[in-house]
Amino acid sequence: MKNLRLKSARAALDLSQQQLAERVGVSRQTINAIEKGDYNPTIKLCRAICRTLGKTLDELFWEEDEV
Repeated sequence: MKNLRLKSARAALDLSQQQLAERVGVSRQTINAIEKGDYNPTIKLCRAICRTLGKTLDELFWEEDEV
């Protein structure tokens, strides 16, 4: 499932995928894969992304159950 919340939060801070990647210590391809839903990041990486974007884990990574 695509992570549009991550993409939106990154864009709201006017950060490119490359800039976010550099701030959290991963490649741009990793950020791209997370946003596309092709990669599940570790909790450590999730926390680093959240700190960088000023968001909580729930705001960026919690998936609501679809009924």
